[in-house]
Amino acid sequence: MFVAAGHVVGLVVPESLTERLHVTEGLYQANALLVGGTAGLALLLHRRLKVPAVRAATSRSDRAVYPVLAAVLLAGLTATATGASADAYDYRQGVSVWFRSLFALDPDVPAMAHAPLVYRLHALLGMALFALWPFSRLVHAFTAPLGYLARPYVVYRSRTPARPYRHPALTGPDDADAPDRKRRRAHR
Repeated sequence: MFVAAGHVVGLVVPESLTERLHVTEGLYQANALLVGGTAGLALLLHRRLKVPAVRAATSRSDRAVYPVLAAVLLAGLTATATGASADAYDYRQGVSVWFRSLFALDPDVPAMAHAPLVYRLHALLGMALFALWPFSRLVHAFTAPLGYLARPYVVYRSRTPARPYRHPALTGPDDADAPDRKRRRAHR
């Protein structure tokens, strides 16, 4: 959600509004590098790799998305880092114009064609990620976006087979579980 919010501010909100809010280009880029790098691949992969139950539920399609996600993140961070110098490409005059034209269903191709390769690569890889999104667990980010990061772990399957439950009133003393029941009663 942080990455999406950063793209909205950087691509959809006009530069004149961020100037009126006294958000300098340097502050925006430092925030994009810090939040984009931290909230990007690290947060998305941490839970999936560190929690055994979640790691066991990871499918092949999820694993196929990781390299694309890493490439999108790397290209985006590279574009942001190279745009920090004063004489750098102004993405708000090119990439932002192209991005907003997509919503009007009239892409401004020359605006993107003149962008440096790293910006074009970031956009292309981003589109590939969105194409893969519905086939991976990333789709869950849209189901409950606010509670997703803080929700408790979900155990998807148990490694030991479950024993069928038998109500004590329905089982007789010659039942196979009778010794276990007697031991449990003795401990009460």
